[in-house]
Amino acid sequence: MIGNDIIDIKQSRLESNWQRKGLAQKIFAPQEQLLISNAQNPETMIWMLWSMKEAAYKIYNRKTKLRRYIPQQFACTITSQNQDCILGKVNCEENVYYTKTILTQESINTIAVNFISDFKNVIEIENKNIIKDENGIPYVINSSSNTIQDVSISHHGRFEKVVTIHFKS
Repeated sequence: MIGNDIIDIKQSRLESNWQRKGLAQKIFAPQEQLLISNAQNPETMIWMLWSMKEAAYKIYNRKTKLRRYIPQQFACTITSQNQDCILGKVNCEENVYYTKTILTQESINTIAVNFISDFKNVIEIENKNIIKDENGIPYVINSSSNTIQDVSISHHGRFEKVVTIHFKS
Protein backbone atom coordinates (compact mmCIF):
# COMPACT_ATOMS: atom_id res chain seq x y z
CA MET A 1 0.00 0.00 0.00
CA ILE A 2 1.07 3.55 -0.62
CA GLY A 3 0.21 7.05 0.57
CA ASN A 4 1.51 10.41 -0.52
CA ASP A 5 1.09 14.05 0.38
CA ILE A 6 2.37 17.24 -1.18
CA ILE A 7 2.37 20.71 0.31
CA ASP A 8 2.83 23.87 -1.73
CA ILE A 9 4.76 26.09 0.70
CA LYS A 10 3.51 29.31 -0.95
CA GLN A 11 -0.12 28.10 -0.81
CA SER A 12 0.21 26.96 2.82
CA ARG A 13 1.34 30.46 3.79
CA LEU A 14 -1.81 31.88 2.19
CA GLU A 15 -4.22 29.31 3.67
CA SER A 16 -2.96 28.67 7.16
CA ASN A 17 -1.29 30.42 10.03
CA TRP A 18 0.90 27.63 11.43
CA GLN A 19 1.80 29.86 14.39
CA ARG A 20 -1.76 30.38 15.60
CA LYS A 21 -2.38 29.61 19.25
CA GLY A 22 -3.28 26.00 19.98
CA LEU A 23 -2.62 24.59 16.49
CA ALA A 24 0.47 22.57 17.43
CA GLN A 25 -1.20 21.22 20.58
CA LYS A 26 -4.29 20.15 18.62
CA ILE A 27 -2.43 18.30 15.86
CA PHE A 28 0.93 17.20 17.25
CA ALA A 29 1.92 14.94 20.14
CA PRO A 30 4.29 16.37 22.78
CA GLN A 31 7.41 14.76 21.20
CA GLU A 32 6.45 16.26 17.82
CA GLN A 33 5.90 19.67 19.40
CA LEU A 34 9.43 19.39 20.78
CA LEU A 35 10.78 18.67 17.27
CA ILE A 36 8.97 21.78 16.02
CA SER A 37 10.19 24.06 18.80
CA ASN A 38 13.80 22.83 18.43
CA ALA A 39 13.84 22.97 14.63
CA GLN A 40 16.08 25.39 12.77
CA ASN A 41 13.04 26.14 10.59
CA PRO A 42 9.83 25.46 12.60
CA GLU A 43 7.57 26.21 9.61
CA THR A 44 9.24 23.50 7.52
CA MET A 45 9.14 21.04 10.43
CA ILE A 46 5.43 21.59 11.11
CA TRP A 47 4.51 21.02 7.45
CA MET A 48 6.87 18.07 7.12
CA LEU A 49 5.28 16.34 10.14
CA TRP A 50 1.81 17.14 8.79
CA SER A 51 2.79 15.68 5.41
CA MET A 52 4.06 12.49 7.10
CA LYS A 53 0.75 12.14 8.96
CA GLU A 54 -1.29 12.71 5.80
CA ALA A 55 0.67 10.21 3.71
CA ALA A 56 0.39 7.56 6.45
CA TYR A 57 -3.31 8.32 6.91
CA LYS A 58 -3.96 7.47 3.26
CA ILE A 59 -2.65 3.94 3.86
CA TYR A 60 -4.56 3.68 7.14
CA ASN A 61 -7.78 4.79 5.41
CA ARG A 62 -7.24 2.36 2.53
CA LYS A 63 -6.73 -0.50 5.00
CA THR A 64 -9.48 0.29 7.52
CA LYS A 65 -12.00 2.16 5.31
CA LEU A 66 -12.41 4.51 8.30
CA ARG A 67 -12.50 8.28 7.73
CA ARG A 68 -11.39 9.81 11.00
CA TYR A 69 -9.66 13.02 12.03
CA ILE A 70 -7.06 11.67 14.46
CA PRO A 71 -3.76 13.49 13.74
CA GLN A 72 -2.36 13.03 17.26
CA GLN A 73 -2.74 9.25 16.92
CA PHE A 74 -0.26 9.31 14.01
CA ALA A 75 3.04 9.58 15.88
CA CYS A 76 5.94 10.72 13.72
CA THR A 77 9.62 10.03 14.30
CA ILE A 78 12.56 11.01 12.13
CA THR A 79 15.06 8.22 11.59
CA SER A 80 17.57 10.00 9.33
CA GLN A 81 17.88 13.19 7.37
CA ASN A 82 20.09 15.22 5.12
CA GLN A 83 19.51 18.62 3.59
CA ASP A 84 16.58 17.70 1.35
CA CYS A 85 15.51 14.12 2.25
CA ILE A 86 14.08 12.90 5.54
CA LEU A 87 13.32 9.28 6.36
CA GLY A 88 10.87 8.58 9.14
CA LYS A 89 8.24 6.36 10.66
CA VAL A 90 4.64 7.00 11.58
CA ASN A 91 2.94 4.76 14.14
CA CYS A 92 -0.82 4.54 14.49
CA GLU A 93 -2.44 1.87 16.61
CA GLU A 94 -0.59 -1.37 15.69
CA ASN A 95 0.50 -0.02 12.29
CA VAL A 96 3.93 1.25 11.28
CA TYR A 97 4.33 3.28 8.10
CA TYR A 98 7.71 4.21 6.65
CA THR A 99 8.06 7.67 5.14
CA LYS A 100 10.39 9.47 2.79
CA THR A 101 10.04 13.24 2.56
CA ILE A 102 11.63 15.39 -0.13
CA LEU A 103 12.04 19.08 0.66
CA THR A 104 12.44 21.78 -1.97
CA GLN A 105 12.19 25.55 -1.72
CA GLU A 106 8.61 25.33 -3.04
CA SER A 107 7.18 22.05 -1.75
CA ILE A 108 7.23 19.23 0.75
CA ASN A 109 6.38 15.77 -0.60
CA THR A 110 6.07 12.68 1.58
CA ILE A 111 5.55 9.11 0.42
CA ALA A 112 4.49 6.45 2.94
CA VAL A 113 4.72 2.69 2.50
CA ASN A 114 4.13 -0.40 4.63
CA PHE A 115 7.55 -1.90 3.97
CA ILE A 116 10.76 0.10 3.72
CA SER A 117 11.84 -2.06 0.76
CA ASP A 118 8.85 -0.70 -1.23
CA PHE A 119 10.59 2.68 -1.65
CA LYS A 120 12.74 1.25 -4.44
CA ASN A 121 9.57 0.44 -6.43
CA VAL A 122 7.69 3.74 -6.00
CA ILE A 123 7.02 5.47 -9.29
CA GLU A 124 5.24 8.67 -10.23
CA ILE A 125 2.54 8.21 -12.86
CA GLU A 126 0.14 10.37 -14.82
CA ASN A 127 -3.29 11.08 -13.43
CA LYS A 128 -5.18 8.88 -15.89
CA ASN A 129 -6.98 5.53 -15.73
CA ILE A 130 -7.78 6.32 -12.09
CA ILE A 131 -10.93 4.89 -10.57
CA LYS A 132 -12.28 5.29 -7.05
CA ASP A 133 -14.15 2.75 -4.98
CA GLU A 134 -17.31 3.46 -2.97
CA ASN A 135 -15.12 4.89 -0.17
CA GLY A 136 -13.38 7.32 -2.52
CA ILE A 137 -10.12 5.35 -2.41
CA PRO A 138 -8.22 5.62 -5.72
CA TYR A 139 -6.83 2.80 -7.84
CA VAL A 140 -5.16 2.79 -11.23
CA ILE A 141 -6.10 0.41 -14.02
CA ASN A 142 -3.06 -1.31 -15.48
CA SER A 143 -4.14 -1.66 -19.10
CA SER A 144 -1.41 -4.14 -20.06
CA SER A 145 -2.39 -6.68 -17.37
CA ASN A 146 -6.03 -5.59 -16.96
CA THR A 147 -5.59 -5.35 -13.17
CA ILE A 148 -6.02 -2.61 -10.62
CA GLN A 149 -3.38 -1.45 -8.19
CA ASP A 150 -3.14 0.98 -5.31
CA VAL A 151 -2.41 4.57 -6.21
CA SER A 152 -2.11 7.70 -4.09
CA ILE A 153 -3.06 11.13 -5.36
CA SER A 154 -2.13 14.38 -3.68
CA HIS A 155 -2.50 17.94 -4.90
CA HIS A 156 -2.04 21.27 -3.23
CA GLY A 157 -1.67 24.66 -4.84
CA ARG A 158 0.60 24.39 -7.87
CA PHE A 159 1.56 20.75 -7.36
CA GLU A 160 0.13 17.29 -7.92
CA LYS A 161 1.77 13.90 -7.29
CA VAL A 162 0.30 10.57 -8.30
CA VAL A 163 2.34 7.58 -7.13
CA THR A 164 2.08 3.82 -7.09
CA ILE A 165 4.29 0.87 -6.28
CA HIS A 166 5.49 -0.80 -9.47
CA PHE A 167 6.27 -4.48 -9.04
CA LYS A 168 8.21 -5.96 -11.91
CA SER A 169 6.58 -9.07 -13.37
